[in-house]
Amino acid sequence: MKNDTRQRARQRLDERLKALKPEDRFKTPPKGWLRAIRDALGMRGVQFARRLGIRPQSVETLEKSEASGSIQLKTLRRAAEALECTLVYALVPNKSLEEAVRERAYKIAVRDLGRVAHTMKLEAQGTGDADMEARIDAYIRDVLKERDLWNEK
Repeated sequence: MKNDTRQRARQRLDERLKALKPEDRFKTPPKGWLRAIRDALGMRGVQFARRLGIRPQSVETLEKSEASGSIQLKTLRRAAEALECTLVYALVPNKSLEEAVRERAYKIAVRDLGRVAHTMKLEAQGTGDADMEARIDAYIRDVLKERDLWNEK
């Protein structure tokens, strides 16, 4: 039952994250979002500093840290608010979460069943490769269903 709950959670997240694809639409501008938005608004660094409550000299450091990826999220959120923006933060998986779990289970099943097949061959009890996919599917369904797939390499 725990597996069904996880699967439903993955499916819900996959559906929500679909709207963020393709993620290259959100590629950071060369000088960072803060600078790009501030420039687009026609806001000078001194004005931005005043809204943030920092020294004008700190604006350049702030914008460079955002562009380089070293800014803290809470600082970025404060700067976004000073620009009357909302910080949106998300992790966008390279493939669906459901697909990632399926691939991981498949990899473990192939590895585990490969060991069994090798041992059986050594004992002259080898099975043919013809039904390997069916054995993999059954192994995933029956053995891996409740197993922690991420606990091992």
